[in-house]
Amino acid sequence: MTSTETSLRAPLRVAVAQTQARPGDTLHNATEAAAIIVRAADAGVRVVQFPELSLTGYEPGWLTAHLPAGALSLDGPELTAVREACRTTGVTAVVGAPTPAGTKSAISAIAVAGDGGILADYRKSRLEEHERRLFVPGTGSRMLTVDGWRLALGVCYDASFPEHPRAAARAGADAYLCGGAFVRGDSDHRRSVYFPARALENTFYVLFSNFVGPQGPWDFCGRSAVYGPDGRTLAEAGDRQAELVVTDLDDSALVETRRGLTMLRDLECAAGACVV
Repeated sequence: MTSTETSLRAPLRVAVAQTQARPGDTLHNATEAAAIIVRAADAGVRVVQFPELSLTGYEPGWLTAHLPAGALSLDGPELTAVREACRTTGVTAVVGAPTPAGTKSAISAIAVAGDGGILADYRKSRLEEHERRLFVPGTGSRMLTVDGWRLALGVCYDASFPEHPRAAARAGADAYLCGGAFVRGDSDHRRSVYFPARALENTFYVLFSNFVGPQGPWDFCGRSAVYGPDGRTLAEAGDRQAELVVTDLDDSALVETRRGLTMLRDLECAAGACVV
């Protein structure tokens, strides 16, 4: 056995939760999320990724009528069920919610650790035009470490900008976790392109979680998935119902892919920063 083989990390079992949120019913959505976390733990999962704004839903009428007053604080009661489920199971969960941001709100991906504490509040940094009326963009980045795996956070439209996941890859990310809110039609087409492309061009894993079903005028397209570092689909949900998709991130596959696909290394060489 080579030294590389002996230094490989154990596989990380992950899940993407495809949910059908009730707009504005944070108690129901959080309770459902807690139940999903427990179910994931029963399957040996260590990390669960939820869609964008998973605790409130992404229904524009509700968001317009209730924000910023209805934004969720990190220590508020709306997160209690999720935090307790994480503490009980040891699972790390990334849930979505609007959080306070001055006179507006932020679209947050909130990482809850296996002890129930808040690991990170990543705030979506790329906003679509209709979102800018209610939300302000975040300015930072967030990287989690779970069982030795480095996991970068993104939210939906962030993945439309290749430089966002690329910065995470250059910072050492092994995977990019991105909750989304993609609907049927052209949005569904973009979803089918963005996430495998972001995996391939950065030679890392991508976890994408999406809503399914109607919320107000939106009809969400599902297809939550995990993509390998070569861009291939490892596991994918359908487009009609809530699902929990479970798979393993394998270090040997990551190493082997990066041995053959050298884009990250060649990028450093192009900048004069590699050793020949």
